[in-house]
Amino acid sequence: MTPALLIFKPDAAYRRAARAGIWQWLQERDDMRLTGLRWFHAPRELIEQHYDFLAGRPFFPWLVDFMSALPVVVGRLEAEPAHLERIRHELGETQIQKSRPGSLRERYGIFGGVNCLHLSDSAESGAKETELWSRHVTFDGVRPDRLADGGHSPDHTYELRSLAAQYAAGTHRELAANRMRELLREESALEGDEFETYARIILGAFD
Repeated sequence: MTPALLIFKPDAAYRRAARAGIWQWLQERDDMRLTGLRWFHAPRELIEQHYDFLAGRPFFPWLVDFMSALPVVVGRLEAEPAHLERIRHELGETQIQKSRPGSLRERYGIFGGVNCLHLSDSAESGAKETELWSRHVTFDGVRPDRLADGGHSPDHTYELRSLAAQYAAGTHRELAANRMRELLREESALEGDEFETYARIILGAFD
């Protein structure tokens, strides 16, 4: 068995239907064991270390902001290497436009790298990532607070994907942004400054 790090990224942690669907997908699996799960607000320095291989890329400042602006759901799981590879396959490709039909990311990812879930891609990265995050958060039990809630909430994935493509291309940009904000508000329970932060980091992915 090898450890792997799991993160519900903000687009999954706060879109109620998406997080309920992903949580069900995890619960139904018999090829891995979830050893820890909790909400956690990651400091910027942790995200910078986690994604240090992307430092210097144009989107790196946004990525750090995206993953540290609000609490996310972080977990540790154990699986045999072959099973981890299968789980990764079912998760789908990183870029939503390239994700296989039927994969989890094709189902819930919005666009580009706003792809709902992080999962360590190998035994080596799993050991490295879980060790790094364990310096900041304790994986001492599964606490799925609010994850199952929202199964009957609105799910606007495909409309959000279309709007994000328009926004990124500069087509009806203001209209697309306003409609995305409306849909994100319907999907989440965030209010006030927290919602404004959430909308900012989602839309920032497509600037």
